[in-house]
Formats: sequence, structure tokens, C-alpha cells
Amino acid sequence: MEAAPDPAGASAPGAPPDVTAPEGKGGSPGIDPGTAAVDAFIAGYPPKTRGLLEELRALIRENAPGAAEKISYGIPTFTLNGNLVHFSGYERHIGFYPGSEGISAFEAELAGYKRAKGSVRFPVDRPLPRDLIARIVRFRVGQNRAKQKR
Repeated sequence: MEAAPDPAGASAPGAPPDVTAPEGKGGSPGIDPGTAAVDAFIAGYPPKTRGLLEELRALIRENAPGAAEKISYGIPTFTLNGNLVHFSGYERHIGFYPGSEGISAFEAELAGYKRAKGSVRFPVDRPLPRDLIARIVRFRVGQNRAKQKR
């Protein structure tokens, strides 16, 4: 599967910037269209990468109660009073996009990973740092909930 774009960049060729359900699907009763779109996105990856994406998604869900899922910028996105985190799969890494503050707050712990201002790369040949990801997600939840109270 082709690598998805960085959320700061453009969407995948031909993909609309915000997709809430796969094309041609009007949604099924009881199934959130955003969740269905993320299911379809993850299903397109090879088994090893798909397993890591499913693990990351489950970690985000567990640590961001009440967050909604959708495809935004061509990749899976969790929202809670605005964008919370994005993620995607690539040939050699899983891209995790918690935003610049989500990276800077955990800079020392992320030192062993390639990162940019708002993203970090987790190699596909290593286990995901589950505890660290959980703490980053909870940090972002706290930020977004604080915005809501203003």
C-alpha cells in the first residue's frame, strides 16, 4: 500500500480532505461512518502493519474515552473538541501525529525515535511503546478538554 501523506500535507491523490465513510457507503445503522472509514483504511495494509495500526487505534480508544474517529488529511484521526491525534502506516514505520505540544512534552522519552515538530515514527520492526503512547494521548485529551472549558 502506498504511504499516506503527513497530516500537515495534502491528502492522498484523489481522496477528499475529510472522509467520514468509504465512497458509496451511506453508513449502516449502529455503525459510525467514521469508524467504518478507519476500518477500511487499516484493512488495506499488509498483516504486520495492520496489526500495529489496530494496536495503536485500540490504545488511542482506551485512553481517549468519548473521542470520535474519522479520516482527515487522508489518514485516521481521533477528535475530541477538535483534532486529537492522527496516525498512519508506512513501509518502515507507523506515523503518529499528536501535534507539536504532544511531541515537545515527551521529547526526552521520544529521543530514540525519528520525529518532527508534530510527529513521531515508530519502526514496524519494534513493538509500539504502549505506555508512552497512552501518556501522550492522555496529555492531548487533557489539552483538548481544557480548550472546551474556556
